Amino acid sequence: MKLKRYSKNPILSPNPKNYWESLVTTNPGAYYDEVRKEVIMLYRAAGCDHEHRIFFGMAKSTNGYDFTRVSDTPVFAPSVDGFDAGCVEDPRIVKFGEYYYITYATRPFPPGQYWLEKAMPYKAPVYPSEFPAILRKNATSTGLAITRDFKSYIRAGRMTNPLVDDRDVILFPEKINGQFAMLHRPMDWVGEKYGTDYPAMWISYSDDMLVWSDSRLLAKAKEDWECKIGGNTPPIRTKYGWLTIYHGVGKDAYYRLGAFLLDLNDPSKVTHRTRDWILQPEEDFEINGCYQDGGVVFPCGKVVIGDTLFVYYGAADKYVGLATCPLDELLDYLRRCPV
Repeated sequence: MKLKRYSKNPILSPNPKNYWESLVTTNPGAYYDEVRKEVIMLYRAAGCDHEHRIFFGMAKSTNGYDFTRVSDTPVFAPSVDGFDAGCVEDPRIVKFGEYYYITYATRPFPPGQYWLEKAMPYKAPVYPSEFPAILRKNATSTGLAITRDFKSYIRAGRMTNPLVDDRDVILFPEKINGQFAMLHRPMDWVGEKYGTDYPAMWISYSDDMLVWSDSRLLAKAKEDWECKIGGNTPPIRTKYGWLTIYHGVGKDAYYRLGAFLLDLNDPSKVTHRTRDWILQPEEDFEINGCYQDGGVVFPCGKVVIGDTLFVYYGAADKYVGLATCPLDELLDYLRRCPV
């Protein structure tokens, strides 16, 4: 079973008219508004500055395929001097009540043009040993933004432990047994103590979106196309379990996609898991971009319109692509892959 690429990919490409998205438009989050019958997309964007400051742009679609940018300026940007002053990346969108909750990866300083690290690196400031580690290392953490209209935002703060390089943070779209739940991928939780040889997927529960203390190992690399794995898209409730898509990074450094079904009442239990990848980098726009170690397909959002699953993915850290399949086809395939 494979996802099918949209014939008009990429659906978003860098826009040379806007400095902030002239080099990169990638890793899109998405939400389907069933009342307005439109897909809302936030995408990661960056220009050609050596610091590589990263923003969010926004686009909308009435059919899930064809998107129109809604603004010539970013809809969300790094703060002036806060915990997310360096970049805002990889939005994942869920909704509770009237508000949208957006998890995003961030750093205190810009990451620099990482794909040109040997040629023209940008270096974050060097600080003494007394400084917090996240500042000294310019490490990744995850922030939470809240909005009702995608025009004004509450920058709620950091969701993850500042001592842990933690990203791929994804909220479940509803509470589980009265608690919030999230997926995350702490880079440093590796070794015998943690039960995994490579960075893996963890699940946490909490009564407050900014305080997470109960973390459990959810899944680790299992197939030959996986070493490091991490979550990609907010889970979707189905009658068979929570459907979510994850990525595996293989020894060839390619990012490929798989899928899980998690138990509806106890999502710390993986009940089904694809044994083979369902999408891998194959097209030129998925291989040649701002990721030089291989190919990348990396979604941050998926939606269901009618009977079709739409998966919006970043390609080669530069473009936005779309792949689809009948939802039932993926669920039937997963049900043949019990854990």
